[in-house]
This record gives sequence, C-alpha cells and structure tokens, in this order.
Amino acid sequence: MTGGPADRYSYGPWHEGPDPLAPPADLRDALDEIGRDVMSGSSPRSALEELLRRGTPRTAGLDELTRRLWQRRSEIQRRHRLDGTLGEVRRLLDEALAAERSALFPDPSDDARFAEARLDALPPGTAAAVRELAEYPWVSEQGRENYERIRELLGQELLESRFEGMKDALRSTTPEDVERVNRMLADLNELLAAHARGADDVDERFAAFMRGHGEFFPENPRNVDELIDALAARSAAAQRMLNSMTAEQRAELAELSQQAFGDPRLAQQLSTLDAQLRSLRPGEDWTSSGRFRGDDPLGLGEGVQAMTDLAELDALAEQLSQAYPGARLEDIDLEALERQLGPDAGVDARRLAELERELRAQGVFERAPDGSLRLSPKALRRLGETALADVVRTLRGRAGERDTAAAGAAGEPSGSTRPWRFGDTQPWAVSRTVRNAVLRTASRGGGAVRLDVSDVEVAETEHRSRAAVALCVDTSWSMVAEGRWLPMKRTALALHQLISTRFRNDALQLITFGRYAAPLELGELVGMEGTWEQGTNAHHALLLAGRHLRRHPDAQPVVLLVTDGEPTAHLEPDGTAEFDYPPSPRTLLKTLSEVDRLARLGAATTVFRLGDDPRLTAFVDLLARRSGGRVLAPDPDGLGAAVVGDYLRTRRA
Repeated sequence: MTGGPADRYSYGPWHEGPDPLAPPADLRDALDEIGRDVMSGSSPRSALEELLRRGTPRTAGLDELTRRLWQRRSEIQRRHRLDGTLGEVRRLLDEALAAERSALFPDPSDDARFAEARLDALPPGTAAAVRELAEYPWVSEQGRENYERIRELLGQELLESRFEGMKDALRSTTPEDVERVNRMLADLNELLAAHARGADDVDERFAAFMRGHGEFFPENPRNVDELIDALAARSAAAQRMLNSMTAEQRAELAELSQQAFGDPRLAQQLSTLDAQLRSLRPGEDWTSSGRFRGDDPLGLGEGVQAMTDLAELDALAEQLSQAYPGARLEDIDLEALERQLGPDAGVDARRLAELERELRAQGVFERAPDGSLRLSPKALRRLGETALADVVRTLRGRAGERDTAAAGAAGEPSGSTRPWRFGDTQPWAVSRTVRNAVLRTASRGGGAVRLDVSDVEVAETEHRSRAAVALCVDTSWSMVAEGRWLPMKRTALALHQLISTRFRNDALQLITFGRYAAPLELGELVGMEGTWEQGTNAHHALLLAGRHLRRHPDAQPVVLLVTDGEPTAHLEPDGTAEFDYPPSPRTLLKTLSEVDRLARLGAATTVFRLGDDPRLTAFVDLLARRSGGRVLAPDPDGLGAAVVGDYLRTRRA
C-alpha cells in the first residue's frame, strides 16, 4: 500500500512476511493447556514445550510436522532407486546395437561381417561396451544418434550431479559448449586451489571468475566461501548417492564417466573438484548412505537431488526436535520446510513461533528466586477464571437451582453495574441507563430518546459481612494415584478466583496435608508435584485452619476439608508427625479434638469425601456430627462445583 500527495492509495497482492489478516495467537486456550499440565505435575517449561509439541486445535504441533517429515523421507526411499542413468544408458545401447545389426544384415560384404563380429565380441558390461564402441564406424543412423546421446546423457548427468540446473541448460550440447564447461571447471579448480593456499588475490580471482562463468551459478554467490558452501553441499550429496549404490554400480559409473561428452577431461576435472571440496569442507556429510528400494529409477542429477532432500529433511527434523542447547522455534528454516511439506507447514511453524513468543512477551511466566520458571499471577488469574467458569456451568446445570448474578444479598451497592437480564431484581443504575439510550439514539441519526430494554443497567450489590475460609486439601500419594490431583487443584483455583473477584473482603487460606500440613500460596499449590509420602495428617491441617480463623475473629468461620483417606498421622507436641496404619486411637482422638475446637469457634466443617472406603465414610460421618457440619461425596469432576456451592451456601446462611 502506498500513499500519494492527495492521500491516494494503491493496493497489491500480499507476497511475503507475516500475514496481515491472520488471526492473533490464541493465548487463552494455550494458557489453559499449559495450566492443566502444570497442575498435573509438569514444570512450566516442560508444559510449554509439550504444548508446542502437541499443537493447538488449528495449528499442527512439532510432533505432527516431524511425523510428516519422516513420512516424506520414507516415501523418497521407498519409491525410488538410483540406477536410472545406468538403465537409460543400457537401453540406448541395446537400441543402438539392434539398429546397427539390422543395418548390417542385408549387406553381403566382408566389412559388414567384420562389423558384426566386432559387435558380437563386445564385453557384457555396459561401461566396457560403450568404451569399445568409441571408435566404431556406425552404419546405422539411429545407432550413431543413440551412441552420441549416451555421451551427452553422461555429460549432462555428471554436471547436474554437481551443478543444479546444468542438465536443462545443456539440453542440446555443442562442442563449443563442452569446451566452455571444461574451461569453467579448470578455472574453478584454480580458484579453489588459490583459496586453499591462502592467496592474497582470491577476491579478485573470484570476481573475475563470476564475470566469466556466472551463468553457471544462478544462486549468485557473493564470495568464494558462499560458492564453496553451495558446491560442497551438492558434491557431498553426490558422494552419498554413490555410497548408496552397489560396488558394481559405482564401478560402472566411474568407467562410463570417461565417455561423458566423448571428452575424458570432464571426469578428471570433476574428480579434482570433488577432492578440493572435500578438503575445504570436511564437516559435510561425505560418508553416509541411504537405502532406496523403490521401482522409480532416478538419474544421477535426480539421485543427488533426492540425497539433498534427505539431508534437508534430517536437518529440519533436528530443528523441530528443539533438543539442542539454545533451541528456539525461530531456528526452523521455513523456506526448506515449505519446500518439503508445502506452504501449510510453514504457516503452522510460524504460528507456533508466534505463540511461544507471545506467551513469553505477555508475562505468562516469571522467574522464581531459584531461577526456575513459574506461572505469573496473571496466568494464575486466567486459570482461575477458567476453573470458576467450569464450576458455574456445572452449578447452572443442577436441577431446581437458579444462578443469581448478584454479588451479594444484603442489597448494598458495590459501585459496579452490569446489563439487566431477565429475572434480575436489583435497582436500576439510572444514569448509566439514560446514557446508553442517548448514545444508541445518536448512533442512529438522532431524534427523540426512548428507552429500550438493551439500555437498562442494574446496580450490583454485595454482602458487607466477611468470612474466613480455610480450604484444606489432601496431598497424599493416593490423590495422585486415583486421578484426584488435577481436580483438587482446579477446585482451589476456582474458589480462589471467586473469593478474590466477588468476595474480596473474605480471607482464604489454602492448606495442604500429607505427612505434614502447610499453608501455601496459590502459585505454590498449582505447581506442586505429587510425591510418594505416607500419612494423611488431617489433625495438623485442622490446627492450621484454626490458627487462620482466630486471626480473623470478626469473620464468619468456614472450614472445607477435601480428603480421600481417613487420618493416619497426627502432630506431636515436639512438632514431629506420628504415622500409623490402620489409624491409631491417638490419631483419631487428636483429630476429633481439633474438630471440637473449631466447632467452639463457630465453624461448621464440611468434608468432601473422595472415594467409597467404609472406614473413611464412617470417620467423616462422625466428624460431621461432632462439628455440626455435613459430608459431600462428589466424583472428582464434580469436586469444584461441590466446594464452591457449599461455600456459597454457607455464606448465604
């Protein structure tokens, strides 16, 4: 797009660079995926790597791109074989000999019989027969043409195997063309020899060489090193192709190459060139080979291109693996990827790189004091929003219950407003409602202002009472083993999000308990990994819950206990945890004593029982009776809705 003096613009097709109309990276879905993996025990770094490997619903991941690379590699080797040039030379030779014998048969002269004897005495090998016929006086025009075609084909294939595009450029070869190629090869070998010995005038030699022979190098190298890089990559691919042939095939080609264009100098110059390139670029792959087992024969030039493709595919697979130090998605060669897999693969790789870049740039991760990555508060808020939204959807689906949009039931304005919805009973926000009507009327050209249902906003209200909430969650190994680890964390996220956004005056304490109990911040709980640890110390957890409630004497006390096992550990006065299984009477007594203390503070403990163990069922029923609370037994997927619903019920009560 360009602008002119009179603000005129012209538009053209988009050719390269980022697609200006492409949708932005969907960070919300990506963050949900990362959060799910982190809560399941993965580190943030490995969760990000797993997301990039897995991809998103509209973008193929690194694993899928790698699978397609290996499929493409397998297809090349499974479809082709490398004896195309040998087979074509054999075919041309057989046709030439058949045409020559047909021309000699009607001739009764001794010369004709002698010629037939020469043909009968030809060695069985293709290369040896072609060499023997170098001085043969052909009688058949077709025989002569076929033989010349063999020489041209060998020359073209040899040059194509070292210089991409040379076969097409020399489709009809004249003696002048052959001489020009030989001169170019001689000058090229002199230039490389001067570079190898460190001559001072290499740059001048290179410039003169390109002026004289630049037509042979469409890639237009800018200096001698770029020229060597391009030539060495092609030469190494040709060597790998030879390595992939049988010893007999290599010997045939070596002998046939002496007949290229009927001039042995070409093979000699190419041999010298290969030796110099191998010396100058020993880091290229000169020794590996491939197994080709298909039915489609490839000529020398096509075979070298196949080997080049295989090497490119291997390099792309390494780039996609991201397994080397300092790996970044920006390292992926997008042009090579599109060459091998098509433009869609390039689009997917760009999207993945953009996704990784945006996740890092928008503060999804932050550095912990120990140097590791962790989810930022912004990311935790997003995960909490998702978890709470899932809980709300579950609560809405319960029969006989209606979701309320009120932030509280006391009728005191919170200062915020929202659009009216059917069933709302809150007072209208009159100024906002009138403003909406005026703006809507003005946007439609003016006129009399009339209220519409879409204009109405209501004032949100909230409770002014406070609650002190202790959410105690079991982190013993059974929670991991039974698949309850992720639902437990999502429950904590949902409750934390609800309290921090709708009941900001409430004080929430997250407490985990295994062999010991400990208060944790939300980020610590989200990133917490499951560990093999014996003990379910509900006694210690309830002690910490009581300490939290006593710090907020003016708040309504709420204790929520999530567990899948009966208490098997308690805390001794010296701070050590005593473990017994089955639970000792002392453990049960100390746990119930702490429940009684919480009851004296006015807290009714709600227990969320996960599992159907009879001993656990009996204990939590006793605990609920002692505390005046209740027991809920949700399945893991319904745990979040059960905890949040009970918190809201308790708060309304």
